[in-house]
Amino acid sequence: MANQREVLIEKYAETLRTKFNHAPDMALLRKVTIGLGPSIYNRDSANVSGSDEKELARVKESFLIKKLGLQDSEVLDKAIHDIIEEYGVSERTKYRAVIYYLLTKKFDKENVYKK
Repeated sequence: MANQREVLIEKYAETLRTKFNHAPDMALLRKVTIGLGPSIYNRDSANVSGSDEKELARVKESFLIKKLGLQDSEVLDKAIHDIIEEYGVSERTKYRAVIYYLLTKKFDKENVYKK
């Protein structure tokens, strides 16, 4: 039987397949998910609120700039908003692991997870 993390990873993969029509790189998705640590088990921290500007700024600062090493710019804001929009504004559950995975792919930063 799969452990809880593996169940969540499969749920994230299914979201990528159905919502984004994207065949996930399972090794990368697993590394992104593991990188989120225990936050994936907490409903609040496992999700991103697309309407909370503070939350979106935190995604940009903590993930895109600090983790992926990108330079602050409007391109980062646009990328976050594009993914939130594609996820669906009315979709209440926006998995942080899915958003981080898509941002990693968008900015071609898979190498950050190869270490």
